[in-house]
Amino acid sequence: MVYPHIQYRGPAYPDVLHDSMPASPRELDSRVSDGIQVRLLWHPADDHVSVAVHDGKTGEAFELAVGEGEHPRDVFHHPYAYAADRRAPATQSGPSADVAVGVRTTV
Repeated sequence: MVYPHIQYRGPAYPDVLHDSMPASPRELDSRVSDGIQVRLLWHPADDHVSVAVHDGKTGEAFELAVGEGEHPRDVFHHPYAYAADRRAPATQSGPSADVAVGVRTTV
């Protein structure tokens, strides 16, 4: 339906929308296989790319920041290999030994 008497002039509060709200990540690609969801995300606020992984069966999740010299599509297709490369050295003990370096985990 067309309303010729109404003219769109943009959002009602453009400054509020752009200045106060942080730029949310944008999904560039995603895939699901055997209950594991992998998402390729771009964060426009600081212009970095990350890969978020969520296992629907166990509820475990982690996010990898794509580092300098790494190809985002490679990290997207092989997130567990990249997460394994970033594991803390085995010489550490305690709770920090189970946390991967550069990997944010949630349970």
